[in-house]
Amino acid sequence: MTQTQILSRLRELLADTFEIDPSRVTPEADLYRDLDLDSIDAVDLAIKLQEMTGKRIKPDEFRSVRTVNDVMVAVDRLLAA
Repeated sequence: MTQTQILSRLRELLADTFEIDPSRVTPEADLYRDLDLDSIDAVDLAIKLQEMTGKRIKPDEFRSVRTVNDVMVAVDRLLAA
């Protein structure tokens, strides 16, 4: 999966799950400040990413995720593993 495909899937996922306008989902967007997610949303996002990749995300890895780009890197790592 390319970075562009990952970003596209994240836009869909965030729009469907959290009703976030896909145009706001850019690599630079901060999940908490720009997209108004909270810690419970972050857990939901981790679960959705697990469904998307078929692989479990380690909670300690996901704690450092702050931006959409961080999520893209995490997904890329999961898919490569």
